[in-house]
Amino acid sequence: MVRTQIQLTEDQAKNLKRISASRHLSVAELIRRAIDAMIKTSVLVDPEERLKRSLEIVGKFSSGKRDVSKKHDVYLAEAYRK
Repeated sequence: MVRTQIQLTEDQAKNLKRISASRHLSVAELIRRAIDAMIKTSVLVDPEERLKRSLEIVGKFSSGKRDVSKKHDVYLAEAYRK
């Protein structure tokens, strides 16, 4: 195992101790399990795969507007104002 040090807020430390006691686990084990859960649910896509996926959707959707390539900034600004 690798030893590491973290800083927690008072509330985080208090709640971790309460949860660890109720589950009969050490705080360290509770943190390891939380990290394992986060790793399992994280979606990590390498840059090449992300580019491939992005290029696959090009042209698959239609806005009905014919000048999107010229006025994309205007349309984005309008969309984010809403």
